[in-house]
Amino acid sequence: MSTNVHTQLNSVLEEINRASSLYKIDVQPLKQQLEELQQTDFSANQHALLYSLNNISMDQPDWTFLAAHLYLRDLYMQAANNRGYDEKLKYGDFYSLINKLTNIGIYSKDLVSFYSKEEITQLGKVIDPEKDYLFNYVGLFLIADRYLAKDYEKNIYELPQERFMIIAMTLMKNEDKTNRISLVKEAYWALSNLYMTVATPTLANAGKSYGQLSSCFIDIVDDSLDSIYLNNWDIARLSKDGGGIGIYYGKVRALGSDIKKFKGNSSGVIPWIRLVNDTAVSVDQLGQRQGAIAIYLDVFHKDIMNGFLDLKTNNGDERRKAHDIFTGVAIPDLFMKKLEEVNATGRSIGEWHTFCPHQVKQIMGWKDENGNPLGLEDFYDESAEKLFTEKYEDAVSHPLLPRKTYRAMDIMARIMVSQLEAGTPYMFYRDEVNRQNPNKHLKGIGRTSIYCSNLCTEIMQNMSATTIQKEYQDEEGNIIIVRKPGDFVVCNLSSIHLPNAVKANALERLIRVQMRMLDNTIDINHISVGQAKWTNQKYRAVGLGSFGWHHLLAIKGIHWESDQAVEYANELYEDIAFYTIQASMELAKEKGAYKLFEGSEWQSGEYFKRKKYSSERWNKLQNDIQTYGVRNGWMLAVAPNSSTAKIGGSTDGIDPLYAIEYAEEKKNFKFKVTAPELDHHTYNYYRRVRHELNQLWSIKQNAARQRHIDQSISFNLYVRHDIKARDLLQLHLEAWKHGLKTTYYVRSTSQTEIDECEACHS
Repeated sequence: MSTNVHTQLNSVLEEINRASSLYKIDVQPLKQQLEELQQTDFSANQHALLYSLNNISMDQPDWTFLAAHLYLRDLYMQAANNRGYDEKLKYGDFYSLINKLTNIGIYSKDLVSFYSKEEITQLGKVIDPEKDYLFNYVGLFLIADRYLAKDYEKNIYELPQERFMIIAMTLMKNEDKTNRISLVKEAYWALSNLYMTVATPTLANAGKSYGQLSSCFIDIVDDSLDSIYLNNWDIARLSKDGGGIGIYYGKVRALGSDIKKFKGNSSGVIPWIRLVNDTAVSVDQLGQRQGAIAIYLDVFHKDIMNGFLDLKTNNGDERRKAHDIFTGVAIPDLFMKKLEEVNATGRSIGEWHTFCPHQVKQIMGWKDENGNPLGLEDFYDESAEKLFTEKYEDAVSHPLLPRKTYRAMDIMARIMVSQLEAGTPYMFYRDEVNRQNPNKHLKGIGRTSIYCSNLCTEIMQNMSATTIQKEYQDEEGNIIIVRKPGDFVVCNLSSIHLPNAVKANALERLIRVQMRMLDNTIDINHISVGQAKWTNQKYRAVGLGSFGWHHLLAIKGIHWESDQAVEYANELYEDIAFYTIQASMELAKEKGAYKLFEGSEWQSGEYFKRKKYSSERWNKLQNDIQTYGVRNGWMLAVAPNSSTAKIGGSTDGIDPLYAIEYAEEKKNFKFKVTAPELDHHTYNYYRRVRHELNQLWSIKQNAARQRHIDQSISFNLYVRHDIKARDLLQLHLEAWKHGLKTTYYVRSTSQTEIDECEACHS
């Protein structure tokens, strides 16, 4: 064996010895194999890595950390070779990295414009390579494969701790210089300790010369050709930049409606949805994946049974399918009550009428204070004032208004069939959403402000359509189109790693810096659609969420199916809500409240009254808010957190574990994975997994946390493929009765993997 090979082999053995001293693994057989093979450095490292990956099991879960150590060694070597420094240093000169990647156009010039060489050098010294050993193998692989900065030949330059520091520097670049470096260090502390993750677009694009940082966008389409095509143009630009899209189509006229008084000419919403489907496929996200778009329709829209609920199923006319978009149904309380109407034999008899929104406006003559026509979709039921129910009954009673009538149960059956086959449609309980909206003051009493959610069902913000005001030709012959911007929803996401943050007792400190990072994202982000940027600045909405719930229950020794888990969800998320709202108040004190704070339920205190927050700490916070305001119009939203939860080495979002041991598989990898922190203590709390758990306990837990979330939660229902219709119906009824605002996928045991929106994995 040559001296060099011997040295390199010893280096691999040292890494193995280091890992064996930290984790419960027997490395002696591996060391013996390496000594016998006397391999070169590369093959020795690869052999040890493959050996480690193959040994991961529920009996030996810690082999994932040795695999991560060996993979790190390979990353360090690649970065050192590409950047020209001694690999033993692990990390090279930070300023040189920024200078190099700025010069070749990978990094934005902002980093060297905002920070001096001395500041960058100082921050480089804060970078701690030891924090890399917090990653398990899958987490490290994902961050290296998808997020670390590479050159145009895909050669790796950036390392994990440098990515975290670049994110911290980017999100804090506009802070006052007297305090900026300490804030960057605080953000790096939160990221490097894996106490939190930022949204996928922020993780991928912060500090770089391309892409944007926000996760979610939601638009509303008016009933006009201009609105339909301009919306398509807007979502194409946002999708290209990596955002997940939600679109409300409930105002578009139904199949067979009139166009310019010519009866029966409208082709309904399905052809326009197919157009959106083509946009999702053809305009991909940064060349990595096709666009991800969800379209919502009201259950009282006439096209709900004219193809909408069959868009993703495999039966029927393919010319009326849109397999690449996701669907959601906006459901009023009244519809759910109709499902409970039965005759003496127990048969459901509740009738449900569906209407064309265009015909409703023509015939019913409802108008707002400015004389604009209103439809059924523009009303919702408050606790006392049942405006939607009254308007719906008026529409049903009108002899001249066309409608199609079904048993409510027949519509629900079609919904459930689609859910069991395709996972969708999502359920959006529109009355509860609008009742709980802290910014309903901007739409008038009792009128709908929020029509749908986003791709992952956790964002709930005011919406209104963008309209063309005029079109003219200027003196130079240019055609100018003037658009009045509507509320085009934007949300910026970030999530708490619950097990890490709770174990470290770091929630208050963490949320304070996390909210500052989220709020700063609003000001530094480059959004290509003007009305989205305008809405973002107006409301300053953010979505602080969490992941690792099942992981946390396991290390706390709490069974999923228990009252203790429900109560813990209530207590923990009240704390999270308090620290989040407090942090927003502190930011408002420092930088000013969001523009539309006046008249909101944050200002009036109605939000706190409705939540029954009456303790001393809440009363003090409410008084502070009346004095200083809050910085953000919406603050909390729990996203799915699949990819970023894996980076953090924890369980997805608020979901139960998929299996104690399974193969994690995506397009370019397949690895063994075990439950996090699996040992003889936690095993018992992981033992019952997703499709084995009684979903009613999941609903109860989610209801407990939903009380403290001003937006919503990506909440999946896990069922067996042979579930009886009445049992699935009962789950939906329980979700509605427990005050859930949305449910996400219905995941049955027969479904193949559902492609989710990466943007909301935060």
